Formats: sequence, C-alpha cells, structure tokens
Amino acid sequence: MSDADLFARIDGIRQLGSVVRAMTGIAGARARTARLQMAAVEIYAATLHDAVSQGLAGPALAEDRLTARPALVVFCAEQGFVGGFTDRVLEALGAVPPETDLFLIGSRGVAIATARGLHPVWSAAMPSRSASLPKFADRLLAAVFADSVLRAVSVVHAVWARGQVTTDRRVLFPAPRAEGGAPCAAPLTNLPAADLAAALGLDQLHAAVTRAALHAFAAENEARMATMSAASRQIEAELVALDALARRQRQEAITAEIIEIASGAETGR
Repeated sequence: MSDADLFARIDGIRQLGSVVRAMTGIAGARARTARLQMAAVEIYAATLHDAVSQGLAGPALAEDRLTARPALVVFCAEQGFVGGFTDRVLEALGAVPPETDLFLIGSRGVAIATARGLHPVWSAAMPSRSASLPKFADRLLAAVFADSVLRAVSVVHAVWARGQVTTDRRVLFPAPRAEGGAPCAAPLTNLPAADLAAALGLDQLHAAVTRAALHAFAAENEARMATMSAASRQIEAELVALDALARRQRQEAITAEIIEIASGAETGR
C-alpha cells in the first residue's frame, strides 16, 4: 500500500469514527429521554389502576362482545445498526395463528418480517422522537379498533435489560380485572359508573400501548448504542494497526534513503 493510499485510508476511518460517535450520542440521548418519559407513563398507569381498584372497574367484558379477529401488535426496529434486535422480537412471536391480525411497527422490522413470510394487515414507521409516541398510540389504537369493532389485543415488544435485548408479551385488552387491596366504598362521581369505567378502560389501554412503544423505542436505541460501541472499538483497533503500519513504512523509507545516500557517498570517493 502506497503512502498516499495508507493516509487516505486512515483519514477515511477517522471520519467513520466521528460518524459512529455521533450516532452513539444520538441513540444515547434518545434512550435516556424515553426512560424519563417511561417513568411518567408508569406513574399515570398506576394512578389509573388505583382508580379502577376503587370500585370503578365496571362489569366484566363478555367474550361474545369481541366480534373481530384478535390483534397482535409487534414493535420492531425502525432503523438498522441494532444487531439482531428485530430477529429476537420476531422469534419471540413463534407461530402466529392464521386467525390473528398482525400489526407491525418499525420500517426495518416490516422488511425483515415480510422476508420471513409474515404479512401484517397494518404497519407503520416508529416515530423518530419519543415525545410523539402518545399521539402514535392514538393512531395505532384507531387502526386496531377500526369500524368500532371490539377485539382482543396483545402486544410484543423488546425490553433492554442487563445489557441485552429481551422480549415482553402481554394481553392489553380486555384488561385483567384489578385485584388485591382491601375493599373500599366506591368514590363519589359525577359521571354514570358505566361511562366512567369505559373512559378509564380506554385510558388504561392507551397508557399500556404508550408504555410498550416507549420500551421498544428505548430498547432499539440501547441496542444501537451497543452496536456502535462495538464498532468504535473495532475502528480504534484498526487505526492503531494502520498507524503502526504507517510508522513502519516511514521508517523503511527513511532507512532506504539513508542507505542510498551512504551508497552515493561511497561511490563518490
């Protein structure tokens, strides 16, 4: 490798390192923001749970009212550079029953799922900002309950824990009955009990979908940070090797020049 080619390669790898560090910083900032917002959603969901536990749960939803096919919402990766993030989520699905409607979130995940023979009835890109996820949850629920039909809803999403991607699968609708705690008198309300119970149920569902989206968003960015960190280490190792090669080539060039000068001096005597 000529000196010009070597220095061009070193410069190119250094520029790549700058890009990787920038991507790592962006992913880290997004993950931290999502985790802060997740804490707020958890508090909101706990408040709703407490309200439902205080005698506002309403009657149980009869199975015969679930007139549409069950829905399975799956949050995958929106972009690349996340290792096997989407593969782990899709593997957690197992065999999707043919009577289930699949709702896939994440552009990269949709492409991988389609290649695996999974065809969603609805798909969408994951928002690039976690602050947009509550509004995205509205859009998702509107698609799931289109035409005002009721259906069972489950969700599968990634969770980042102990430096690796795990998956969480749970039923969101109908919501499990609130249990635990001492019985208490129903609070005073200004709305009919049935209307209030329905409103609380919708809020619970929206909070659960937003929570799942935030977990998936944070996990994707954590996975990207891990991938970029590994890439940074590889880039640093490559730069060390190329710098050593450049020093060796310079030393060889200097040695050759000294030998040539010495040989010329001997010839001139």
